[in-house]
Amino acid sequence: MTSNQPKIRIGVLYGGRSGEHEVSLRSARSVMESLDPTRYEVVPIGITKEGRWVATGIEALTAGTVSGSGRSATLLPEPSDASLMAVDPTANDPATSSLSVITELDVVFPVLHGPYGEDGTVQGLLELAGLPYVGAGVVGSAVGMDKVIFKQVMIACGLPVLPWVMCTRRQWQAKPDAVIEAVETALPYPVFTKPVNLGSSVGISKCHDRDELRAGLDEAARFDRRLVAEQGINRARELEVSVLGNEEPVASVVGEVRPRREFYDYVAKYVAEPGSEDESELLIPANLTPDVAAAVRHLAVQAYQAIDCAGLGRVDMLLDDQTGQIYLNEINTIPGFTTISMYPKLWAATGMSYSELLDRLVDLALERHREKAALATSIDTTALRAVEG
Repeated sequence: MTSNQPKIRIGVLYGGRSGEHEVSLRSARSVMESLDPTRYEVVPIGITKEGRWVATGIEALTAGTVSGSGRSATLLPEPSDASLMAVDPTANDPATSSLSVITELDVVFPVLHGPYGEDGTVQGLLELAGLPYVGAGVVGSAVGMDKVIFKQVMIACGLPVLPWVMCTRRQWQAKPDAVIEAVETALPYPVFTKPVNLGSSVGISKCHDRDELRAGLDEAARFDRRLVAEQGINRARELEVSVLGNEEPVASVVGEVRPRREFYDYVAKYVAEPGSEDESELLIPANLTPDVAAAVRHLAVQAYQAIDCAGLGRVDMLLDDQTGQIYLNEINTIPGFTTISMYPKLWAATGMSYSELLDRLVDLALERHREKAALATSIDTTALRAVEG
């Protein structure tokens, strides 16, 4: 960017009302620190665990002190004003509020993991506001977030997934024995129990018998109204591919996660200290034959396109070490984004630096917005009548 070009004013959304709030803060900090200051003017927008939007730095949310400080903020769900608005109490009537402009935004980067951020909800608001934003749209976000609907779409597209059984929390609480029987009839142990709409391995358990299955479903039910039990593989290799792009997505090299714990859970991802017995081993690139690596990368792009993903997505797969079969596990449409997270690390190994990756994501967001803006949004009924006449 030349010196006479205005900086791109980028609103970075972080925090959020989900079990992945803390993960979001870590990702957002890395993003904001790595955006090129000669190209971007960063506008931090925090969302508290209660869902309050605040125009504040990330330190307040990290420290949990935002409740008594920080200016309440909002976006209007209409395309006439691309501004971040302050919500200020009216001086003569504290029960009412007034809006004032904090700053205009050129693009939004949602660094929100989990519900109310990665599931299409905030993307819907940004669509209504007419703002360009990084990442998948409403449909891609919602399908990528919902583990069961994702599997159903994969099956419809002829793409491989492992068997599963889904139930609601109400079904589990009302008839636990019937749910246990349904799972055990369909799936041999081990099985994984998960909340249908959550990420970062929150609420996930690996179950080897009936007692662990009961405990696992109880744990998943803490986080979602829909629960899923998925078939486990005794000798599974966990593979991950970063995908980037809109209409013509490309895949990174393949990475492999080798957990030292029972599986790649929240502790292994975010809590384990470097060098500790809980730290997982990340192999980039994965030790695969060229043909298998090519098949994995191709499958990742197919899954990405099947849900109409855009911008970015990390596709997680399982390779059965005994049969050689590859299974799609899930797509993370807003994957972890610290400098040591798998998504940027895979691109670094492919030849794209972290800062270059951020630039590319912003460019993709603006490109997609331009394409949408060129679409017709109304019909000339007078002209139609003339044609019919």
